[in-house]
Amino acid sequence: MTATDQAARQADLLRLARRRAGAGPARTAPAPAGSARTGSVPAGQTAEGPVPLSHAQQRMWLMDRLGQGGAGYHVPLATRLRGPLDTEALAAALAALTARHAVLRTRYGQRGDHPYQEAAPATPVPVPVLPATPEAAPALLRTEAGRPFDLAAGPVLRALLLRHGPDDHTLLLTLHHIAVDGGSLPVLAADLAALYRAALTGQPADLPPAGPQYADYARWERSRAAELAAAADTWAARLTGARPVPLLRPVPPGPGARPAALHTAPLTPETLDGLRRLGTRHGATLFTVVLAAAFATLRLATGEPDLTVGCASGHRARPELRRTVGLSVNTLPVRADLSGEPTFTEALTRVRSALLDAQERRDVPFDLVVERLGAAARGEGGHPLLAVSCDLVRPAGALALPGLAAEAVDIDLGLAKFGLALLVEDGPRPRCLVQHDVAALDEAAAGRLLTGFADLLTAVAADADRPLAGLPAAPGRWSGPDRTGGPAAGPDHPAVGALLADPRIVEAAVVAAEGRPALAYAVVRGPASPSGTELRAALRHRLPADRLPAAVTLVDALPRHPDGTVDRARLPGAPAARESGALAAVRTVFGELLSGRPTADADFFHLGGHSLMAVQLAERLRARTGLPLTGLDVLEQRTPRALAGLLDTRAAERRAATAARPTGHARPAARHRTTRAGTVLLTGATGGVGAAVLQELIAQGRPVRALVRPESAHLVAANGVEAAEGDLADHDSLRRAVEGVDAVIHAACTFTEHRTDLAAMRTLVDGWRGGEFVFVSSVDAYGRPAAADVPEGAPAEAPVSPYGQTKLDCERILLAAAGTGGRGAGTVVRSPIVWGPHRRLRDQLRWGSTGALYQAALAGRPIVLPTPAADGHGWYGASWVHSAALARAVVGCADGTGRASGRTVNAVTGQVAWAELAAELVRLLGSPSAVELRADAEPELRRPWHYRAEALADLLRPEPGEDWRSVLAAMVR
Repeated sequence: MTATDQAARQADLLRLARRRAGAGPARTAPAPAGSARTGSVPAGQTAEGPVPLSHAQQRMWLMDRLGQGGAGYHVPLATRLRGPLDTEALAAALAALTARHAVLRTRYGQRGDHPYQEAAPATPVPVPVLPATPEAAPALLRTEAGRPFDLAAGPVLRALLLRHGPDDHTLLLTLHHIAVDGGSLPVLAADLAALYRAALTGQPADLPPAGPQYADYARWERSRAAELAAAADTWAARLTGARPVPLLRPVPPGPGARPAALHTAPLTPETLDGLRRLGTRHGATLFTVVLAAAFATLRLATGEPDLTVGCASGHRARPELRRTVGLSVNTLPVRADLSGEPTFTEALTRVRSALLDAQERRDVPFDLVVERLGAAARGEGGHPLLAVSCDLVRPAGALALPGLAAEAVDIDLGLAKFGLALLVEDGPRPRCLVQHDVAALDEAAAGRLLTGFADLLTAVAADADRPLAGLPAAPGRWSGPDRTGGPAAGPDHPAVGALLADPRIVEAAVVAAEGRPALAYAVVRGPASPSGTELRAALRHRLPADRLPAAVTLVDALPRHPDGTVDRARLPGAPAARESGALAAVRTVFGELLSGRPTADADFFHLGGHSLMAVQLAERLRARTGLPLTGLDVLEQRTPRALAGLLDTRAAERRAATAARPTGHARPAARHRTTRAGTVLLTGATGGVGAAVLQELIAQGRPVRALVRPESAHLVAANGVEAAEGDLADHDSLRRAVEGVDAVIHAACTFTEHRTDLAAMRTLVDGWRGGEFVFVSSVDAYGRPAAADVPEGAPAEAPVSPYGQTKLDCERILLAAAGTGGRGAGTVVRSPIVWGPHRRLRDQLRWGSTGALYQAALAGRPIVLPTPAADGHGWYGASWVHSAALARAVVGCADGTGRASGRTVNAVTGQVAWAELAAELVRLLGSPSAVELRADAEPELRRPWHYRAEALADLLRPEPGEDWRSVLAAMVR
């Protein structure tokens, strides 16, 4: 099937999906009287355009912005399907599902300080099909389920179909938690089954009326701001004095996943029956009994009678929301008092009362409560009040499709949302589970908790009238982290010796001014060096509280006097005779967002700061200082002084990079006064190609302005790079970014949003004045030439893929404008497959145009390749370029020498036959796969073309390590 055929088929599927999604029987009953009463969610009120996020969505968005979301907030649904599966009907059903539920096609942007959501038009949902053995399926499913989402670009739903045999498949749907919750999944499963049946039969889908769109709910929740604020005040007052469960170690805030360990113990069906009977006798649900058992276990493990545990609660008690798909959950803090020596029955009564009290306020977003609690919402180490959770769960259900036998497939991504979760699974094989963040709790302690929790559940099912003290529990009580040990005091402060005891620390110093908290500084060695927050967390275990530094800041070297002693006055953030500009700016912004201008050493959390405020504070400081800063930096540094020290360090890095750049570039008088002479605007700087171009520009000493999203600004902050916040869809940000620069390298691309790519190119070209403009294009713009030898700049030959056509249209926009209106020359650099060490390039190897070969080798199944002689060609394979070579070529086109000005040139390192590539993948992966040459091989592999690359040959000449076997080995590792 050609690309044109595929596009036409996708359009037909979309039209069919839209027709079926809206063609269900008219079942809507008349609206009951009073349906517009206060508290009811109005349906059908959402207009086109941006809508505020619900509070639950905003939590998810913040976690993503702070780099603390990741795959822990992915919702994978996998089902083994046996029988005749119609893949076209499945694709139509998924398209109709997203047409019916707008939240499945919603994107999440930001304007000013506030995020928003906006539904995109309904489009087909791609359903890639990969052949895979059942044995290889688990690894493929985990990889796909863990693949990151881009909430700003979408989509938040993706599909993958593994084909084990003609009538044996595994379907994986992966959704982001910002779009769904547990209550949404049965609705989605039922709707998908009905839509699949409709696609099979050609009949209208037998669907009940959909609930309100989730955006209707979000708008309604935001309209109750005053009511919710008053309720949050009341709830915060009830939580006065509550502290996190004293079981967990402090976990420093930081980006990336939180690896989890899961411990399980079986429970007998008789135990669960006994727990149900116990609940019935005391007017409690099974969940309430499990929650009481969790409280009892924690009481016995910690010795603390006043405990607060988090529980999930939904808004689906409202009838109008029962068929709404979206994130309709809230976190409830349940605070129970188990003081004295109560029996378990008495503890159950207290926990039941506490849970009912919390459920009366289930509509009140917990983030509002956290704002009011301020520092009280966190423990001494900064971990949250609700670090421990409890739940009653059930095994995942299967996506049952008509005519197929369905079996649920479990996918455990091994990630934690809470520091500790105590769970009971109610199903055919009941069990007790303890999941924990491996950084917050060690395996031995978790094992003791599991044993104690399971034994206690078993005991109270048989006899609930025993005192807690007489119930089985984890042996011994938790004594908390050891804070008494540690090395002897260092030469001037005990923190110095404690830091130097870590083999990763080369040098350390402490500044302790009179009346101010001590500040520590460390020089680290090695690539896997700890952060300052991690080092401070470690010091908590080794130093008394009154000797603990307020922050640990990492520096490249300690500044020293001529006699070799440390010059503490030159350390970033150290107390000085007068307040530095950075510290003044930080304190001012703190004061704008918090109550009153704080002292230099005031703690962000103690002042009432929270995650959204950290993002807002970072954005204001970025705007005022012009330095890269993220909300995560605020959470890590916490005090104005430490934050100012970080800003001073980044300013010094920028000054050093500016001083090191080559001189002699004349600066046109018309340039914007804040732009450095010779500045190159680079788009896509955090992508696989753009990152390599950025490194080449830095190596050549070129001043760089990089267009990046705010959450990625820290990724380009080194070496004096100027971060210009924005993206391809934000035209105002593009205009600001291109203003005053001396050259443009446009390497960014959405790959799928062709209108966005074209509009972005027009905006950049409109704002471009003077200097070179280099566009990183693709050999896909050549289409499918009749001749295998393709010279540089040859005309396109049909068919041209949609992606290739977009590149071609962007090239025409650039070349038509080049040399007009004071603009310089335009150059198009077309690249083939790009290989290199960047993670996005590794992902493209696994899932892009070579993905079929890689996945076949990974799964150990035959690698099917086309036979070249079948249609007169002697060779099929891929042209490729190393990312570093492409970067040299692109930067060389922007150096003002005019080596390729006004031309379309190619950047190619070499060609690799498919058979060679397949054999190397088999070797690197240790795969048993055999290569088969067949006429029915994937048509996209029929690529006979060799693209000439003569204009830039000197820049593309491979350097050591840039041969295809070496780079492939680095990417597969």
